Amino acid sequence: MRKCISYWSFEGGLEGKAGIEKVLQQAKAAGFRAVELCVPGGELTFDSDEKSCQDIAKMAKAIGVALSSVATGVYWGTSLTSSQAATRKQAVEYTRKMLHLARWLGTDAVLVVPGAVDVFFDPKSEHVRYDECYKRAHASIRACVNTAEKLKVAICLENVWNKFLLSPLEYRDFIDSFRSRFVKSYFDCGNARLNGFPEHWIQLLGKRIDRVHWKDFRFVFYGGGEQGETLEIATACRKIAQGSGWAGAYSFCDLGAGDVDWPAVVAALRKTGYTSYVTAEMLPWRAGLPEQVSKDMDRILGS
Repeated sequence: MRKCISYWSFEGGLEGKAGIEKVLQQAKAAGFRAVELCVPGGELTFDSDEKSCQDIAKMAKAIGVALSSVATGVYWGTSLTSSQAATRKQAVEYTRKMLHLARWLGTDAVLVVPGAVDVFFDPKSEHVRYDECYKRAHASIRACVNTAEKLKVAICLENVWNKFLLSPLEYRDFIDSFRSRFVKSYFDCGNARLNGFPEHWIQLLGKRIDRVHWKDFRFVFYGGGEQGETLEIATACRKIAQGSGWAGAYSFCDLGAGDVDWPAVVAALRKTGYTSYVTAEMLPWRAGLPEQVSKDMDRILGS
């Protein structure tokens, strides 16, 4: 497996303001073999042409860092399952353009959020009924499959907190329904831990996994009897809603500091024969984050 890191994990990356050359140099210095670029991000935009992408690819090669894939955050605001046909059409166009960007950059995978029943961090987002979400997601992705097959770039559907494709069995069957080797899984270990065990998902998805995101996740349930600092946190959590005698807290966290069973995850990936990129998607950036993540990944991969 090849150690990789997201463009978003660098200073200014999440805002799309970090220069790509600087990110690649910092990734190389921290010990990463590859970087997942994000669009819009630095010089890479949805208006980028073939020449500008090839220039980025040449620069990456000269630095000695591979470009693993292309991701984007636009799907949260421009969903493939929106109730607005114009919005779905725009999301499809974004997907097709990402496929071209990936091809021009010399990589063969794009991260796609397949849709959303709702957007968990936006209380004003629309609520799409589950069956409608499924139908629209299928139609929108189907509209991109021919482009993916022509360009030989995989549409990698990520498991995210979208209240959609909540079971590894449904996720697996949804991918299979396209009957195309260019519709795959972009499996996120940390995202899966909220309602399951990533090693189980990996075992069930098997060869469908084309890319993997690494981040850790910790959930704590407060049922009473807490003391000290933990009591302070539990008390704060119980103030979220009236009558919340039981409460919980969750957080993404440093690799190895959460509930993900990394030895089990690595073993499951190796058992499937997975040898592609494992990409740290650790955010937001803080000083020393890439270097710490690199060490954490070395420790986990060596286990």
